[in-house]
Amino acid sequence: MARSYPARPYLAVSAAIFRDGRVLIVRRARPPAHGLYTLPGGGVELGETLEEAVIREVREETGLEVKPVALAGYRQAIARDAAGKVERHFVILPFAARWIAGDVTLNEELAEAHWLNPAELGGLTTTEGLAQIVAAAAERIAAAGS
Repeated sequence: MARSYPARPYLAVSAAIFRDGRVLIVRRARPPAHGLYTLPGGGVELGETLEEAVIREVREETGLEVKPVALAGYRQAIARDAAGKVERHFVILPFAARWIAGDVTLNEELAEAHWLNPAELGGLTTTEGLAQIVAAAAERIAAAGS
């Protein structure tokens, strides 16, 4: 992967997408986070706003149209190899987002997707801090109203 052993951190976005009180949770089909449940998302491209990146990444990974509402926090994913050298370094900005249209159609990066009640996350093997990000995103959605 081109982002292995980076010279700098990579900026990424993700989306806690809410539809009828449920959040979309996906399971990654390949590294990074292979096999873990998480939020759809990916890297920010040069010249792209964070909101544009969220909309594009969600569309590419799931086929859904979403409206980003607000940032829901941040995460840092730093992985080191056996020698202690930084193998991956991502700064991830998760957004609270509303589902606008579409049915989930997964791309090759995702193995499965489920619309879940946020309380159902406890039984899944997730990326670090997923439940906290989803809770913060739910608060942002509620505060924004309809």
